[in-house]
Amino acid sequence: MLNDARKDDFSKITINKDAAEMLRVAQAEHIETVWDRLEGQQPQCGYCQLGLSCRICAMGPCRVDPFGEGPQKGVCGANADTIVARNLARMIAAGSSSHSDHGRDIMEVLYHTGNGDTTAYQITDIDKLNRLAKEYGIGSAGKEAKTVAKELALAMMEEYGMRKGHLTMAARAPKARQELWKKLGITPRGIDRENVETLHRTHMGVDNDYVNILLHSLRNSLSDGWGGSMIATELSDVLFGTPKPIKSEMNLGVLRKDEVNIALHGHNPVLSDVIVRAAQNPELIQLAKSRGAKGINLVGLCCTGNELLMRRGVHMAGNHLMQELVIMTGALELMVVDYQCIMPALTETAKCFHTKIVSTSDKAKFPGATHVSFDPVRGIEIGEALVKMGIENYSNRNQARVNIPVQPMEVMAGFSVEAIVSALGGTPKPLVEAIAGGQIRGAVGIVGCSNPKIKQDYGHVTLAKKLIENDILVVVTGCASVATGKAGLMRPEAASMAGPGLKPICQALGIPPVLHMGSCVDNVRILNLASALANYLGVDIDKLPLAGAAPEWYSEKALAIGAYVVASGIYTVLGVPPPVFGSPNVVNLLTGGLDGVVGASFAVEPDPEKAAVLIRRHIEKKREGLSLPFIKADKITL
Repeated sequence: MLNDARKDDFSKITINKDAAEMLRVAQAEHIETVWDRLEGQQPQCGYCQLGLSCRICAMGPCRVDPFGEGPQKGVCGANADTIVARNLARMIAAGSSSHSDHGRDIMEVLYHTGNGDTTAYQITDIDKLNRLAKEYGIGSAGKEAKTVAKELALAMMEEYGMRKGHLTMAARAPKARQELWKKLGITPRGIDRENVETLHRTHMGVDNDYVNILLHSLRNSLSDGWGGSMIATELSDVLFGTPKPIKSEMNLGVLRKDEVNIALHGHNPVLSDVIVRAAQNPELIQLAKSRGAKGINLVGLCCTGNELLMRRGVHMAGNHLMQELVIMTGALELMVVDYQCIMPALTETAKCFHTKIVSTSDKAKFPGATHVSFDPVRGIEIGEALVKMGIENYSNRNQARVNIPVQPMEVMAGFSVEAIVSALGGTPKPLVEAIAGGQIRGAVGIVGCSNPKIKQDYGHVTLAKKLIENDILVVVTGCASVATGKAGLMRPEAASMAGPGLKPICQALGIPPVLHMGSCVDNVRILNLASALANYLGVDIDKLPLAGAAPEWYSEKALAIGAYVVASGIYTVLGVPPPVFGSPNVVNLLTGGLDGVVGASFAVEPDPEKAAVLIRRHIEKKREGLSLPFIKADKITL
């Protein structure tokens, strides 16, 4: 349990009332949480934190002494620069693999749908399907949607291994950006090819030039951002619908004391979408009522929750650090997980309550969980079986232990690029004019995970508030969106918190100053929006007053996202230091040297208020470069 210095003072751990209440439950009942395990790991390995440990081959593990008093090279002769670069490259490759493999799963479901192998799914956005087909050189005239879907899926499958020289959707980037990638030799190819090359380059005795290693890491990340992740997002829209603004609710208050509560956790919407439909089955609703419940209540966690929130309006219970705490409400019958960001500890936490944990992906099994292998061909059948499992567990709930600590917070979600452009009248011109006129200084994407090393949600919420106060439009994805949503920043009423330029624009459009763009894989929507603005203006992305931020990141996916965002020309601030500070050369390249290479770089600033200052200065510099001075508040008009 938490030590005496932190006992009962949960304000040092989280800014959220619902999380604090559940931590009190954990403390009273001696239930271990992620914060306890972090404390038990102290002090964490300094060599690993600096990126100076190497275990790539069996001559090691090796380490380099950052103070120069011990070993300065590994057994093979690799110095700090090489070791740090290798480790970072492998992290980026793993993160790129995660989101791109997610894309592969969606792509295979599209293929099975088009081939007639399953009736569990349908083509929901035919217009987007046909636009994508055209992009890939596939004709759609006179063809059934299923035929087009099958041909598109096969064409996208070819790109994963890549026989041609570049990814199709990389052509969405401004011409100047494409030429820069070509000049640098980092035009992205298929994710499978780039990942294999990363692992080859970082094998002992291959690439020992840290600059060369990191340039390829940028290429590797781009193959995800403009390839696998973009495929995941676009095809999810085709199958499940392109998001439009939708109202819903967030925090632990979305659980219901008198209903069967089922949480959907992970990242892939393929399973969760059929569970939503299964929960609407009148027979299953009647079964729930026969067991004493008033109905079936689905809630989301992490990015599976974001996928359902923006398309189905399913309520969101929390982000990454809430997954153990939602069980501690005592009101959760079933947690269904797929993959990514799912803590192995869940099965131990669930033993303290009646909650059942069900894993569904053969890529992600969890000891102690019930495993139900998901097959999209049998999607509806499996979805209904899982909902029934939750219903049958309702009678095992101890109502005396139920503790739902807060009322839910209203949110507006689902701002896809198409939805944003539609709200602007079908063209990015109004947004461009608002930026040019000074009503909006610029835009920032706040993305990434929640990390127990940071006070929960403090980084996301504080940074977002500071930015909108300064007339900077904020877009959010993933865990950052849940943090800002719970804080009330994703409601139209939050416009009152914005500066004198942004506030009236949001009020006129009826939108929040913080726009929800989806799950973490949907960061590619930000790339598409940035490209649309750059192409409209006839400039490269790096000339725009844009920035990215990941205040509380923890996963390799977040590093991969940051890499492809920077390689696309967008300055990015990290709130948690990556494991690179053992090599000053690597640090200097990432935080400054890349400016002269790709027109953008990283910064590291743990204090979100200071990060907001860095971002504002960057945006003002970009505005100056476009001859767009900021207009004083008394001159701002709509």
